[in-house]
Amino acid sequence: MTAGNILVVDDEDKLRGLLQRIIALEGYNVYEAADCKAALRMLQKEDIDVVVCDVQLPDGNGLDFTRGVKTRFPGVEIILLTAHANIPDVVQAMRSGAFDYISKGDDNDKLLPLIAHAAEKSHLQKRVGRLEERVAQIFSFDNIIGGSTAIRDVILLTRKVAPSDTTVLLMGETGTGKELFAKAIHAGSKRGSHPFIALNCSAFSKDLLESELFGHKMGAFTGALKDKKGLIEEADGGTLFLDEIGEMQVDLQSKLLRVLETHQFFKVGSTAPVTVNTRVISATNRNLREQVAEGKFREDLFYRLNVFTIEIPPLRDRKNDIPLLAKYFVKLFADKMNKVVGGMSPAYLQILERQAWKGNIRELKNVIERSVILSEGGLLTEESLPAGWQEQNSPIRGLSAFELASVEKLHIRRVLNYTQGNKMKAAKLLNIGLTTVYRKMEEYGLNED
Repeated sequence: MTAGNILVVDDEDKLRGLLQRIIALEGYNVYEAADCKAALRMLQKEDIDVVVCDVQLPDGNGLDFTRGVKTRFPGVEIILLTAHANIPDVVQAMRSGAFDYISKGDDNDKLLPLIAHAAEKSHLQKRVGRLEERVAQIFSFDNIIGGSTAIRDVILLTRKVAPSDTTVLLMGETGTGKELFAKAIHAGSKRGSHPFIALNCSAFSKDLLESELFGHKMGAFTGALKDKKGLIEEADGGTLFLDEIGEMQVDLQSKLLRVLETHQFFKVGSTAPVTVNTRVISATNRNLREQVAEGKFREDLFYRLNVFTIEIPPLRDRKNDIPLLAKYFVKLFADKMNKVVGGMSPAYLQILERQAWKGNIRELKNVIERSVILSEGGLLTEESLPAGWQEQNSPIRGLSAFELASVEKLHIRRVLNYTQGNKMKAAKLLNIGLTTVYRKMEEYGLNED
């Protein structure tokens, strides 16, 4: 493996050839170009890490060339060479985005370490870029699971608002995936390469929440042993996600309102304002309008947060998505636990679809995790579900689990699952006639399963 790809740009053939040989001896792949046009073609063709470029070229100026390259290829570092370096030129070169600027004829002991440092920086920048792309893909709208109309409508709204800097309020029950949508909005915005900071407002007391949000100066209170940045400042340039915003104390709400209106705030114990460029996305499972009417939430803050509201539907309103979500979680936990799981039995999936899911997707995720833990290979069956779920979800209502009909119905269903719905095989295993199997299925509503 080579140390990197270097492009030498100089119209002097002898000097260019000399640099090529010297740099290649250090283990680099070295490419050559005699002018700006040829250099750009090479940059488009090869994955160049560092450009060593003369300032004066036949078809352009090295400073202008540097600005153009950094715009189109931000991960490429440029070292400029000149016959006579002077301070104004050096300053201009660095402002143009050059990594460094040295005089021709400087010994190789200076040039080669400079190339090594530039290549290291280029590799790091490209690695960060790839990680950012991966994160953006993970949290993209395309990775939100569901094909129901309800969730498609939500995705459409979040796609539209993502590129803006508009304040977004996500409303929905606990466990519906509000933070997932907040991350998707962030990833789909121009802020996607900057921090995404999440804070649950219900997890802190008033004083701690104020310090977490706004930061503090050393000595502001007992235990403040040094200056601390708040999360609003940590998210500068990016997005701050405030979950359970309805739990925030009223006096803190006024300080948050100031941030939204002026982009400024004061740290605890400080009189100097801090200016930030932070987008705020908030979420709640409460009815904020009712809280406003009760005096528990500031009306002016509500309208400032409520610029663009998105309601995320509960799982019970998008039951068509349960098979997709369940399949995803089965694979997720099977891979995590290094288990082979063949999928879910029809009866298992039917029970999932009948649940009320008061805990929404979070509850579904936990149930699937439990089932995978209990799995010993093959399909997930209803036996791996929490105790009593089979009877609770039975189509026969009002029958006790101790009544013969309940036991018989459950046993027939298990045998049918075992035979994968083959009624002839089920009749043989049950030692009853085929017509009896059909009659029992009709009686117990098993044809609906």
